[in-house]
Order: sequence, then structure tokens, then C-alpha cells
Amino acid sequence: MRQNNAGCLTGFLAGFSRFFLIFAWFARPVAFNVVFNGAWLLPCLGILFLPFTTLMYVILVTNPPGTISGLDWLWLILAVLIDLASIGAAGASNRNYIPQGVPGSLPPEPPATPPPSQP
Repeated sequence: MRQNNAGCLTGFLAGFSRFFLIFAWFARPVAFNVVFNGAWLLPCLGILFLPFTTLMYVILVTNPPGTISGLDWLWLILAVLIDLASIGAAGASNRNYIPQGVPGSLPPEPPATPPPSQP
């Protein structure tokens, strides 16, 4: 069976983005209130599903002029791509844990063949 030892790095990166976003929310609650109009559900969903995109959105909207325009769209699209890539990488790295028969699972490994005997 193939061993993948990148689990700690993946967990660190996934946790870091969420930790940083929560820290930013506690450090600058006024910025989050301005961006999300005092709502708490949308930032919480952003922390769970799209942390880089949520953080980038808050950074872009709180800086002048207060709207997303021009190159801001590039940064926001890059953040979405980073979030989607992290979700896809997590799915690909855990693919061998999907039960056989479920779409997306790996095919079963063939049994090892013994080496030919020499007379």
C-alpha cells in the first residue's frame, strides 16, 4: 500500500487559514461588521468552506475605495482557486479510504504474483 506522509502539512495549512481568519475576526470585529453588515452566519460559513476567499474579501472591501474593482477581482479569483484546490487535494489524498464500489474509489490492487521458479 502506498504511504502518504503529507497529512500533517495538509492539516496545518487547512487549520492555519481558518485560525488566521478567526483571529482576524476577533482582532478587527468592526471590519467584519462593516463588510457583512453585522451578520454572523455568512462569515461562519466562509470559515468552514472558503476561508481564503472570505479573508481576501474582507481585506479587499475594507481597503479604499470600499468596493471590489479592477485587479481586486484577480485576487478574489485566486483565493477561490486556492480554496477549491485545497478541497480537491483533500479529496484526492483520501481517495483510498472510500469503500469499494462507490464512485471515485480506487480499483482493487491485484494480488502479488510469485516469481517464476527456476529449475
